[in-house]
Amino acid sequence: MARAFHITDSAARRIAELRAAEGDDALMLRIVVDAGGCNGFQYRFDFDRTVNDDDAVYEHDGVKVVVDETSLEFLENAQVDYKRELIGAYFAVENPNASSSCGCGTSFSVD
Repeated sequence: MARAFHITDSAARRIAELRAAEGDDALMLRIVVDAGGCNGFQYRFDFDRTVNDDDAVYEHDGVKVVVDETSLEFLENAQVDYKRELIGAYFAVENPNASSSCGCGTSFSVD
């Protein structure tokens, strides 16, 4: 059964911009949840051209986000956004499954 994951318009625009800057329309944003960070888990963002057997692929406005099955367990009903703030611009995951997160926004914990 497919799990819900969402890509905001802002994230889709930024992924498209970065993909164009690289000159490679096959690039997809890969989101991985790794053990570590100051709260137990952390998000990792990379560009990838490969879809593995255990990946779920989500598409919005012509761009794709790839999430592996294990990471998706932590990301169900979450969304990836691209934020521009005074501290800088960055991809952020808004995750309803996280019981807490750190100030940097890349680390979280679950109960």
